[in-house]
Amino acid sequence: MEYRRLGASGLSVPLLSFGAATFGGSGEFFSAWGSTDVAEARRMVDLCLDAGVTLFDTADIYSNGNSETVLGEALKGRRDKVLISTKATFRFGDDPNAVGSSRFHLLKTCEQALKRLQTDHIDIFQLHGFDALTPPEEVLSTLDQLVRDGKIRYVGISNFSGWHLMKSLAVADRYGYPRYVANQTYYSLVGRDYEWELMPLGLDQGLGALVWSPLGWGRLTGKIRRGQPLPETSRLHKTAEQGPPVSDEHVYNVVDALDEIAKETGKSIPQIALNWLFHRPTVSSVIVGARNEQQLRDNLGATGWSLTPEQMKKLDAASETAKAYPYWHQRNFTERNPPPV
Repeated sequence: MEYRRLGASGLSVPLLSFGAATFGGSGEFFSAWGSTDVAEARRMVDLCLDAGVTLFDTADIYSNGNSETVLGEALKGRRDKVLISTKATFRFGDDPNAVGSSRFHLLKTCEQALKRLQTDHIDIFQLHGFDALTPPEEVLSTLDQLVRDGKIRYVGISNFSGWHLMKSLAVADRYGYPRYVANQTYYSLVGRDYEWELMPLGLDQGLGALVWSPLGWGRLTGKIRRGQPLPETSRLHKTAEQGPPVSDEHVYNVVDALDEIAKETGKSIPQIALNWLFHRPTVSSVIVGARNEQQLRDNLGATGWSLTPEQMKKLDAASETAKAYPYWHQRNFTERNPPPV
């Protein structure tokens, strides 16, 4: 397994990491992703460690805390062999203060996560979304306290826009608080908006991308085809409206290109879609989930080989979409404002 630095930090992370959103399976939304119990979670952790996958990602809201609980049980006895990443900010309870990135909520939710994960520290603690109602000085001073107390090691964000991130980094620099080094971001062959602003920002400011939903919210499994119904087990039946928007025709065009390369390489469509991400700037680790061991083994097969430059160009062309303003305009000034890719 290849290891890469997490942004500008000194921490190395595996190119593939495991997303535990399928653990627990509580509630209609997350049960559509999966419902892995402790016994199966242990087997998946075994497979990951054998392949060199040592970073495991979860969040407090995944199955209402059950994902963290199952992951904590599955990692029991081998905490020293792994890195744990979790997230907080979204509503987690009925209390008026059980939401956001206030000092009250972050301190409380961090303590709760440590108990569910059965650990004394979290390696990468990320804000799951931007809280516009809490001053960034309050947010970052709280994260600074948690780092100084040894409860978290590195900090990151997820689902921030560019100005959210730059405002926060400016505050961190002004007061000497920990800088965000991770951006857990949506990025896939059918969702390349990350390249417009957040990728150049990551290059400039030293944030490594931890890519979530690299198979386009289940659209790049190889089972989504023209003229065919969705497979019975697809999460899209219940969660399509809550996931990233993309037209069916765009998905089909990308899958057509993936099909061609699958014939050339003998690799599966998910393996090719994942491998494409490995070659993109700022990507530190790609988070893969799995309903079962078969899916996990297939995802692990995305490493150890590389797409050719010609195959990368074919996938780039098939997945290209029109950019929003001002990004389409900036493409006319590449002499002094070069794109990252």
